[in-house]
Amino acid sequence: MRGLVALLWLFSLASALELRVLLFRAPEGEVRLLGGHAVWGPAGVLFSRGEGASYRVRYLRGQLWLEGKPVGDRLSFVPRSGDLEVAGRRYPGFLRVLARDGGALWINVVELETYLEGVLPGEMPASFPLEALKAQAVIARTYALARLGSDPDYDLCATSRCQVYLGRVEANPRYRAAIRATRGRLLAYRGRPVKAVYHADSGGRTASSREVWGKAYPYLRTQPDPYTRARLWRLTPDAEAVRRALSRLGIELGQVAGFEVLGRTESGRIGALRVRGSGGTAVLRTPQVTAFLRALGLPSTLARLEDGWTFVGQGSGHGVGLSQWGAKGLAERGYGWRAILGHYYPGTVIAPYVVEARR
Repeated sequence: MRGLVALLWLFSLASALELRVLLFRAPEGEVRLLGGHAVWGPAGVLFSRGEGASYRVRYLRGQLWLEGKPVGDRLSFVPRSGDLEVAGRRYPGFLRVLARDGGALWINVVELETYLEGVLPGEMPASFPLEALKAQAVIARTYALARLGSDPDYDLCATSRCQVYLGRVEANPRYRAAIRATRGRLLAYRGRPVKAVYHADSGGRTASSREVWGKAYPYLRTQPDPYTRARLWRLTPDAEAVRRALSRLGIELGQVAGFEVLGRTESGRIGALRVRGSGGTAVLRTPQVTAFLRALGLPSTLARLEDGWTFVGQGSGHGVGLSQWGAKGLAERGYGWRAILGHYYPGTVIAPYVVEARR
């Protein structure tokens, strides 16, 4: 069922909302699927097989091929019972395959709460306190709901570019407990789901969305993060990696000789950087400097320079929103999941939701 999110402040209605999760894009070549029962194409049901059946799907010359026969631009695989398996990983719900943009898009259509059972194991260790896991469940749910309809073919991807989704895993029961305890709850600001971004470790202070992406959200501002891990790291970039990172930005400076930090953001991250090369000099500013430093492999932009070339810093991730290690520290000091979310997303509220069917 596709739907629109509507916030209800007085009560919550459980919903079997389905998400369309892009698992991967396969270029020309074959992908094997195990466990499919019925297969649909443009002309209706093509054929059925028993449980444990293996299908070969190939994308070739702009269309899908099933068992060596062209079947058009879309297929759906629905199990009689249990899960489907693709590339060695199991997925609940059903699978949709679309021929798009020079490849086959493999999409898992899955119920929201079941989807979360595949997200939490990929995003937060089961050993973290239960209150931290609950906070993670709420922001993962919010992130997913806010992205409904963001692409004509799917809602979100299965990698860290969105949030990691592992499909069906034998997860620790603590994950399910966190999901059940917060079922039907999302994080909202002025009646809408928030931009629920998060990261691993702020390094001691979270960043605002404005200083990282150039767009300000009232609830994504810099906050002290005293209980995060703030592990120190050191990185000396390779000259070729520097050249490639600059080239992605359309900048060619020849042989790069060194860097100089010219300014910092409100949270102390590198906000302006001069890059000196044999062919000239370039000054990178937010958000361009963030893209450049992350392309070099820096875990975070909360860093300083040594000898004009080596970066030394702390933290991991963009630094905006919830710090997962910081949430762990807060939970260990007695903070509940609501207080944890209130700390990282000030001005927001915990709200129930329902899904209204599209007409």
